[in-house]
Amino acid sequence: MILRLAMVQMNAVVGDLEGNTHAICRWIREAKKAKADVVVFPELAVCGYPPEDLLLMPKFLFDISRMRDRIAKVTTGIMAVVGSVIEPDRPAQHPIRDPVPDARKPLNAAWILADGHMKRSYAKCKLPNYGVFDEERYFQPGRTSQVYCLGSLRIGINICEDMWFADGPASRQATLGGAQLILNINASPYHVGKTQSRERMLAARAKAHDVMVSYTNMVGGQDELVFDGNSLLMDSTGLVLARAKAFEEDLLLTDLQIPSVRKRTSKELGRASGVDGDDVRIPMIRMGWTPTWPKARAPGVIRLTPAIGELEEIYRALVVGVGDYVRKNAFSKVLIGISGGIDSALTAVIARDALGASNVKGVMMPSPYTSEESRADARQLGKNLGIDLRHISMTGVFKAFLRLLRKSFQGCQPDTTEENLQARIRGTLLMALSNKFGYLVLTTGNKSEMSVGYATLYGDMAGGFAVIKDVPKTKVYQLSRWRSEYRGSDFDRVIIPERIQVRAPSAELKPDQTDQDTLPPYPVLDAILQAYVEDNESMSRIVKMGYDAHVVRNVMAMVDRSEYKRRQAPVGIKITSRALGKDRRMPITNRYFSGG
Repeated sequence: MILRLAMVQMNAVVGDLEGNTHAICRWIREAKKAKADVVVFPELAVCGYPPEDLLLMPKFLFDISRMRDRIAKVTTGIMAVVGSVIEPDRPAQHPIRDPVPDARKPLNAAWILADGHMKRSYAKCKLPNYGVFDEERYFQPGRTSQVYCLGSLRIGINICEDMWFADGPASRQATLGGAQLILNINASPYHVGKTQSRERMLAARAKAHDVMVSYTNMVGGQDELVFDGNSLLMDSTGLVLARAKAFEEDLLLTDLQIPSVRKRTSKELGRASGVDGDDVRIPMIRMGWTPTWPKARAPGVIRLTPAIGELEEIYRALVVGVGDYVRKNAFSKVLIGISGGIDSALTAVIARDALGASNVKGVMMPSPYTSEESRADARQLGKNLGIDLRHISMTGVFKAFLRLLRKSFQGCQPDTTEENLQARIRGTLLMALSNKFGYLVLTTGNKSEMSVGYATLYGDMAGGFAVIKDVPKTKVYQLSRWRSEYRGSDFDRVIIPERIQVRAPSAELKPDQTDQDTLPPYPVLDAILQAYVEDNESMSRIVKMGYDAHVVRNVMAMVDRSEYKRRQAPVGIKITSRALGKDRRMPITNRYFSGG
């Protein structure tokens, strides 16, 4: 039996029910033109992911349900699996301030539509509630796992987290229900290494359950999150047969040679009977619709997009995250403070690749301590990028502030107050231009600086979106080098000036200043931050890795002291396994020190 499967890797917009529904219907028509038998969409494709507290609004849930019939109408001659929400019966009103009873929460579901009608639905059983996920707040878990029969073909359908459990719904669907193909729909956000760990997990499930696996993922940016796509099809040996594009919308069309249902041994049935859930038997659901199988269809439609390297993955995630945040929030142009340093240079290049040079505005705001090298490098960067770069000297304003504060500061020596004052003047200038022209200000601080508080509140932290907030400084240098050497066809050639890439980093807020006056060398700092912030290691464990105890203690203390700053920082793109934001949520008022 040959099944033609269409996997739609779409970029849904949270809350845009009309736009998402229109896109889903368009993709279904495309799949029908390609003579697909089944078309699959990502998790919560109708409402976008994650919808967060929109799910607490009864009207939002009602409006989602209205989209169902519109999608169903275009499914004549095809079966569609669409990620959405199913609302159980609710009381007329319930106070939002009280916890919603579990039985009254909606279900994270897959609508199964065919021949112009809603046929069935499947509800997600395993709800993630860690890191960036809060699904137990909004959903009740599904309780059953079904197998859907299209003639002699048996299909298991499940959602995202369901697949990560070895004894989860896929196990039951394949082992007890004899499913020949699992359709797993997802909204799985990107971080470094996620693509590889995902493929290892899917291969383990495919081999353990002797079943083919289709993994359809969302793509695009949503606030801090970026979804990487990378949808794939895997055979029962764990071999990847087809893979969609990374970080792009895509329609992956594949002809599958479906194996026959094999009989399970009594040993396997006994093992499967221990699968968690309310039932042991698997309901066999007859769909009431069967594809018109062609008399002969030779396998031939298949595409295996090559995997990309880590630096390219990160860079593309940042480009998608910036582009979608700007467009989905109805901005058209962005504004960046260009200092002549590596962070603002990388931010500007990412913005240009995401939005086009004409939509990126730069401002160089020299102070009395800005070097000629920084001025020249900023000019060269602007020229290389082809962006509008204006110069606004802040020296006069800075001197005016010092005159104004002279009497109040009498008897005090200059310190970080005067340094931060310069950063805050720059922040004020950027926000004034933003306010006047409607530009979105992109901040340029990296994860190393944000972790230890090497950033000025209401100064360089002032803005609407923090592009490299989750990118360590050492990775900033690597990405800058990678982009300067990139020779692909989709990004124009852009070179970050060599001096920017090799100069010692400096805030240039006092004479002869470098970052290492205050911080350890960035390779050391980033390694300690990786251990403490991302891996939750204790001081003793980090010291045993070979780092100086005094340095480790200071870094950990700086991280802990700076939580109040990070709470007031703009959102930024998550690219690591534990970002500063939704992932890492520490109390601001906190006297526990793990380095003690």
